[in-house]
Amino acid sequence: MKKNIFLYLFVFTALIALYLGMKGNKVASSSTEQITQLKKQNTALQDSIQKLQIRMLDMQYFSLENNDDALAYYEHLNLENPTRYTEDKLLETNEKSGDNPLIPYEGMESDFKINKIKVLNHKWILSDFSDGKYWGDLIIKYELKDDLSVDFTLVDHLLYTRGIN
Repeated sequence: MKKNIFLYLFVFTALIALYLGMKGNKVASSSTEQITQLKKQNTALQDSIQKLQIRMLDMQYFSLENNDDALAYYEHLNLENPTRYTEDKLLETNEKSGDNPLIPYEGMESDFKINKIKVLNHKWILSDFSDGKYWGDLIIKYELKDDLSVDFTLVDHLLYTRGIN
C-alpha cells in the first residue's frame, strides 16, 4: 500500500513537473516573440524620432531665434525675446475695428485679421490672414526701433481664390 502511494505521488509529481515545463516553454517562446516585436517597434520609433528631429531642424532654419547674425541687431535693446515682442506688436494691429490695416483686401465674411506669424529674421515676417472663410498670406518688412516701436511695411500679399465665386 505504501508502495502504491509513493508510486501515485511520483506520477502526480512527474505530471505537474511536465505541465510546468511545457507552460514555461510556451511563456519563454512567447516572451521571446514579444521582445523581438518590441525591438522592431523601438527601431521604427527611433527612426521616426530621428526623421522628426531633422524635419524640425529644417523648419527652424528660417527663424529669428536660430539666426545669431539677425539677433545681433537687437542686443542693445535688452529684449528677452525679440521674436515674441515683434509678434505681439503685429497682433496689436488686429485690435483696430474693421480689417487689419496691413491686409490690402476687404473681408468678405467678416474682417480680415492676422492669424499666424513667422518672424524670419530682423527684417522680414511671413504671416497668414483670414476672415473665417477666405485666407491669404503676407510678406511684411519690419523695423524694430531703439524706442521699441515697430514699423510694418507690406511687401507682398496673396489671397487664395479657391472657393471665391
